[in-house]
Amino acid sequence: MRFPIPLLLAVSLFAASPKLSPVDETSFPKLVAAHKGKVVIVDFWATWCVPCRKEMPELVKLDARLRAKGLALITISADEDGKQAEAEAFLAKFGVPGPAYIRRAKDDDKFIGAVDPKWSGALPALFVFDKSGRKVKMFVGETSMKDVEAAVAKLL
Repeated sequence: MRFPIPLLLAVSLFAASPKLSPVDETSFPKLVAAHKGKVVIVDFWATWCVPCRKEMPELVKLDARLRAKGLALITISADEDGKQAEAEAFLAKFGVPGPAYIRRAKDDDKFIGAVDPKWSGALPALFVFDKSGRKVKMFVGETSMKDVEAAVAKLL
C-alpha cells in the first residue's frame, strides 16, 4: 500500500511530537533527583515568551554538544492548559530531545518555592544543578548561552 508523501510527513511529525508530562510542586524535586549523576539544566519557558523562544534553539545546541559529557536538559513549559498542543509543537519544531514537562502547580507560590524561593517566577529561567542534585546557579531573563555553558562546564 502506498501513502502520499504529505500524509507520511504529517504522520511522522505527529509521531515525533514530544508529549509534555505534568509537573507540580511535589514532583519537581523528584524530577531533579532522578537525574543525579548528571549536570542538569532545568529550563522554564513559555510559547508566549519571546526571549524563551529565542533561547530554546541555543539550549538544544548546548545539550547536543554536552550530553555525552553528562549534561541533561529538562524543559518545563509555563503555558496554560489550552496551550499544551502549541507548546508540544514548538518543542518538536526545534527538536528538543526531552524530557519535557508542563507546569501544573496546585499552588503557584509553593511551586516557585520548590524550585527556588528567590525566584520570582519570571521567564525565561534556567536552573543549573550539579551531579549531586544541588542547585548551583540561576539565570533569569535573557541570558548569554556563553554564561550558561561556562557554569555547566565547571560541573561536568
